[in-house]
Amino acid sequence: MYDLLSGLRVIEGSAFVAAPLGGMTLAQLGAEVIRFDPIGGGIDHRRWPLDDAGRSLYWAGLNKGKKSIAVNTREEEGRELIRALICEPGRDRGLFLTNHPPGGPFDHSELKARRDDLIMLNVLGSHDGSPAVDYTINCAIGFPYATGPRDNDRPVNHLLAAWDLVAGSMAATGILAAERRRSRNGEGGLIRLALSDIAIWVASALGHIAEAELLGRNRTADGNHIYGAFGHDFETADGRRVMVTALTGSQWRRLKKVVEIDAQVMDLERANGLDLDNEGDRYRVRDEIVEFVRPWIAARHYDSVKTAFDRAGVLWGPYQTFTELVANDFRCSTDNPMMQRIAQPGIGEFLVAGLPLRFDGLTEDSVAAAPILGSDTDRVLSECLGLPDHTIADLHDRGIIGGAVI
Repeated sequence: MYDLLSGLRVIEGSAFVAAPLGGMTLAQLGAEVIRFDPIGGGIDHRRWPLDDAGRSLYWAGLNKGKKSIAVNTREEEGRELIRALICEPGRDRGLFLTNHPPGGPFDHSELKARRDDLIMLNVLGSHDGSPAVDYTINCAIGFPYATGPRDNDRPVNHLLAAWDLVAGSMAATGILAAERRRSRNGEGGLIRLALSDIAIWVASALGHIAEAELLGRNRTADGNHIYGAFGHDFETADGRRVMVTALTGSQWRRLKKVVEIDAQVMDLERANGLDLDNEGDRYRVRDEIVEFVRPWIAARHYDSVKTAFDRAGVLWGPYQTFTELVANDFRCSTDNPMMQRIAQPGIGEFLVAGLPLRFDGLTEDSVAAAPILGSDTDRVLSECLGLPDHTIADLHDRGIIGGAVI
């Protein structure tokens, strides 16, 4: 964790990926992020993947560096505790990150009445407030019809929750931008961040929307080809698969030289009136180039291909499973300064990633593990709200708050 945001306190009420990732980003930058959940855990507390004992690696992954309190928000007394935390007075307080639906017990209008300069970021499904998650957004944006094998009419989903992940980073950015404004002029505000807007924003940035409107053209599925340039997967003699790309002229020249296809390329250029130093022309004859490169890779074992490509400066990468990544790749090891081994309470020791931002002149401290659910309830209520021990004990007895649950 860095200490860049030390002193800043953010209250998080969240589930799924986007809002928790936003909170974790702020925590790894040094903010104090206090997450509240129902007593015994909400829908994220046992979300897959699970370890052999049924404990959530998902929870451990998305809540590193946070504090956890367990509060019964079905009761008004519990809701009042959360409101008090959200609206706590102080310059570095009054920051609330959530994906709870608007209009509930922590609605912005009610909270703003208690603290006028409150900053609240609300992650929504769609901009109109209708429910949606990453997977229901993704199917509507168009990407599944551009994913999968060529000449396949059926849409193909992808594993990565891309819109959640972009939204999480955007949530942290929005909180910090609003806090910057408040530090200048004292104004708070409500920030709405919709997953559907995130997806459309990305599609616009990548040219998909302009392509559809101006050219009336849909991007179609093309297997493992890279759109608009040359890139494809190949199998080595010993059954490994590699991705080979040539996005620039120099990358293309290196690839041609190492796989010895200069003569074939010249013939292809003459036959089609193309200049394959141009990436668009390489894309037009991508299938032919694949057939030029394939025999060279297929005749060699992976280690031989790796050595030749690395020596020549070819842009390539191996296909790996997650277990192969952990076992073999230096980027996912403690050789990478971002990666550390932590002891996660209740689960054990394993590799985790710190923040991918590298600040010149600053060193990230040890990555903090995710909290045990409810482990910080008493301390937060005491330190933040000044509740005495006997009041906290009474809240426990009456089921308004809860303690640690592994």
